[in-house]
Amino acid sequence: MSEQPAHRADLRIDVAALRHNVGLLAERARRSGARTMVVAKSDGYGHGAAAVARAALEAGASAIGVAAIEEALRLRAEGIIAPLLCWLHTPWDDFGAAVEADVELAASSEAELDAIRAAAERSSRTARVHLKIDTGLNRNGCPPALWPELVARAAKAQAEGSVRVVAIWSHLACADELGHPSIDAQAARFQDAYEHALAAGLTPLRHLANSAAVLTRPDLHFDLVRPGIAAYGLDPVPQDGDHGLIPAMTFRSTVVLVKRVAAGESVSYGHRWTAERECTLALVPVGYADGVPRSLSGRMQVWLAGRRRPVVGRVCMDQLVVCCDDDPIEVGEEVVLFGSGERGEPTAAEWAEELGTIHYEIVTGMFRPRVTRTVTEEAP
Repeated sequence: MSEQPAHRADLRIDVAALRHNVGLLAERARRSGARTMVVAKSDGYGHGAAAVARAALEAGASAIGVAAIEEALRLRAEGIIAPLLCWLHTPWDDFGAAVEADVELAASSEAELDAIRAAAERSSRTARVHLKIDTGLNRNGCPPALWPELVARAAKAQAEGSVRVVAIWSHLACADELGHPSIDAQAARFQDAYEHALAAGLTPLRHLANSAAVLTRPDLHFDLVRPGIAAYGLDPVPQDGDHGLIPAMTFRSTVVLVKRVAAGESVSYGHRWTAERECTLALVPVGYADGVPRSLSGRMQVWLAGRRRPVVGRVCMDQLVVCCDDDPIEVGEEVVLFGSGERGEPTAAEWAEELGTIHYEIVTGMFRPRVTRTVTEEAP
């Protein structure tokens, strides 16, 4: 039996799996002559940003990326001294604190660049900036029509010493759809933006490749790649074959009550499930408040006592019920709701497929108030 979770619900984060995944991705990048920035936004996709950053840097990454300045500052406070990039800003962000902490900042507009430059001048420091060009995702990023002005402004700020343009970058919209025409179209726009930056006297690095492109488009690795979900062992392009990734997150609980019920007895709210014969039920103290979607009621399984078993009746706020037929089940036995799949247990990818969503949403939504997170070393 595995080590039991200390609380009713626990996320076990396998650091060895993180290192394994980042090592595979970094090796692909190295073969293309690129370095690796592991994306650890949203608290490391729910895995714990500091633990992820340390594992990634140990495994061959040279930089960490996050969305928000506060995420970057927390990593600095945790002792992460490697290059850190953050890219999604608000009008009230404290660029001064970021510059003081040597956090690299993305600029998608002249207004953002001006705010970063002003913060650098107040700090008497040089801000390290990554200019973002929108090549077709149409979220943040500078529209191509405004790119010449942004580049010119950045070149002027660099000449004055307040800014150092480290890189230009963009983000792919459909890299997980192999052969999608937008990939090459975005790459062409990115090349145009790069050439414009060179013509303005800048010598930036380039980064475009997300997880899917790291795995399938070595021609787009350029100088730096930015894997996110793949670092956590979840494959963005499973249709391309097995890439050797190992999911790092296991969601587990424990049996707190075992009972026998007679044929004809029903379970949970609404009596949506009725026992066809006498059976053993195991009560597990996790529910939709802990990240188990209520919409999986009647269509999910867990790993308990050596095999998959169905969850019966509705998933409740705090608990769910597992049918164990006539097998002997004991209070305190571990219940795995999803894991790596190595033993045959359900995976986050299976949950996502059943729910019609993506595994990103599953793992990033798992860290809840009653859910603990345990970082552990296990050989992949």
